[in-house]
Amino acid sequence: MKKLFLIALMSGMFFTSCTKQESANNPLLAEYNTPFDVPPFEKVKLEHFTPAFEEAMKQHKAEIEAILTNPEEPTYENTVEASYYAGELLGKVGAVFGTFNSVNISDEIQVLAQEIYPKLSAHGDEIRLDPRYFERIKVVYENRDKYELNEEQLFLLENGYKSFIRSGAALPEDKKEILKQINQQLSSLTLQFSQNVLAEVNNFKLIITDEVALSGLPEASIQAAAETAAKDSMEGWVFTIQKPSMIPFIQYADNRELRKTIYDAYVNQGNHDDEKDNKDILAQIVNLRVKRANLLGYENHAAYRTENRMAKNPERVFDLLNQLWEGILPKVKEERAALQAMIDKEGGDFKLEPHDWFYYTEKLRKEKYDLDESEVRPYFELENVRKGIFTVANKLYGITFTEIDGIPVPHPETTVYEVKEADGSHIGLFFMDMHPRASKRGGAWCSGFQGHSFTKDGKEITPLVNNVCNLTRSSGDTPALLSVDEVSTMFHEFGHALDGLFSETSYRAGNIAWDFVELPAQIMEHWAFEPEVLKMYAAHYETGEVIPDELIEKLEKSANFNQGFGLTEILAASLLDMKFHMMTEEDPNLNVMDFEKKYMDEIGLIPEIYSRYRPTYFRHIMGGYDAGYYSYTWASVLDNDAFEAFKETDIFDQVTAKSFRENVLAMNGIKDAMEMYVAFRGREPKIDALLKSLGIE
Repeated sequence: MKKLFLIALMSGMFFTSCTKQESANNPLLAEYNTPFDVPPFEKVKLEHFTPAFEEAMKQHKAEIEAILTNPEEPTYENTVEASYYAGELLGKVGAVFGTFNSVNISDEIQVLAQEIYPKLSAHGDEIRLDPRYFERIKVVYENRDKYELNEEQLFLLENGYKSFIRSGAALPEDKKEILKQINQQLSSLTLQFSQNVLAEVNNFKLIITDEVALSGLPEASIQAAAETAAKDSMEGWVFTIQKPSMIPFIQYADNRELRKTIYDAYVNQGNHDDEKDNKDILAQIVNLRVKRANLLGYENHAAYRTENRMAKNPERVFDLLNQLWEGILPKVKEERAALQAMIDKEGGDFKLEPHDWFYYTEKLRKEKYDLDESEVRPYFELENVRKGIFTVANKLYGITFTEIDGIPVPHPETTVYEVKEADGSHIGLFFMDMHPRASKRGGAWCSGFQGHSFTKDGKEITPLVNNVCNLTRSSGDTPALLSVDEVSTMFHEFGHALDGLFSETSYRAGNIAWDFVELPAQIMEHWAFEPEVLKMYAAHYETGEVIPDELIEKLEKSANFNQGFGLTEILAASLLDMKFHMMTEEDPNLNVMDFEKKYMDEIGLIPEIYSRYRPTYFRHIMGGYDAGYYSYTWASVLDNDAFEAFKETDIFDQVTAKSFRENVLAMNGIKDAMEMYVAFRGREPKIDALLKSLGIE
């Protein structure tokens, strides 16, 4: 998942000067004086944020007020462009706080976040909904032809004007007040939802004291569980619902009841009728989104969210999802039958259930392809995978990555690399934070402390890009050995990083179509398991032996194995997300779990599979993917079609790579998504490559 390098049209992320006293007392209000202007993370303390935000909002408001009271006729330069450079300090403070609130989480920072984010929401609304602001933007927009704007400026102006309309700038004052209240409520509720999920993940522990219960588990998983127990001063072994701990357990543990215990804990996060329960919170969020969409003139939240994306409307989203759903259901039912047959063959007197799927899938994989994932992990040592990713980027784009010290980092586990062009010129910095911990939210994402832009006087600001994952840790003398899915995750997030590093935006503003945003990430996954690429990085961590052809062949043959399950999970979540946000009116009696069950039954989701994310822990729809989780599937059409362009020549064809960089990665956010794609591919995307990869006629 990518945390976008998007800033609202009228907000920036540069630095503005403060008083000497403020600068001396608060590192967030002082010039950083660090290499590459990286935030001085190690100097920042919790008590610095509130005064920094207050000062930053004060400055931002003053800067906007100066624009709005300018007696000169509104022009692109004195209104729109001036707005890009306003809020510079606020953006910087926000970037640091957002980082702390995702990788250095504590009870104190969560309390602070509940105070700060509603204030930021109110601050943003106060600016965006000021009628003077909209009037000036409207004048500029209506006279845009006379300003001789370049392509980027015109694109940002047109989309910025539309965003003002979508933000409620044209509403009467009484409705603006209602909108402000809704936005503040949503800010608080979505944050609380995510905090509850984090608490659930950190609180659950499956404690095992009888060694017999470990039967079937890989030694690395057992050792990691022992280390977790020791860290918590416990006897035995501790397993959690963090995926590096849970996934091997439900894949290999012979104890069926324990598999059920840990998997049920995972799929019922936030669904326990206690103080961390998310059912009512999600119901409130969905209803508030309906209310806001209606207020803004839309039939539902899905119509509001898809309007400025490639899909344009919910109907096109459902067309794609339903086409794939109908194609994949027969596949997943075949997979179910094969797993049940294995259970029956072993004499199991029970029906396949969701917590059995992973376990018997691994058994079937071993039987059909003589492939055990634990056999592959030794070739996917994290550092080797990282080197492989860098090698792929070098062969495609000529860029290099050099680890550097002395750079402030958000957490001690973060490593930093300087990224350079083939000629040695600086591109930006790349940060990597790869392992789970209690102070870090789950999942994987790409964010940035600073995006590409230019200052008013023409100085280039280079990107500071951050990849964050929750991958398997090292254990004892064994280094971090990754699963196939974790390797894909590293390649995926790195694709987002390249999108940020290669950006050629002039301003810290952009308008990326949300259902286009996953293309740069998902296309990178295609290189991960190409035989030529595997030979570059997949080496046994003990012997150094390059992954043998026999194992590569097994990986290739099993590539589509269990694919019905994977796509069914994702499509179910995508459809559920859309269905929630197709509500046209508020429902005070909304029960989100009943809603889920009724809809999953309606579309025919088999009972042996849950949606990838169930309502009470669906964090994606708290962080921008509301009525947008389909974006991964939409982008699958794009990435499969785009990778075909490489396959038609060579997977390392530098002419094709150059075109992808210049037409897609460099332009992302400052040019229409379809125009970018056509400029690269020479035509609009086709679904054929995706259907072929899924084995769907």
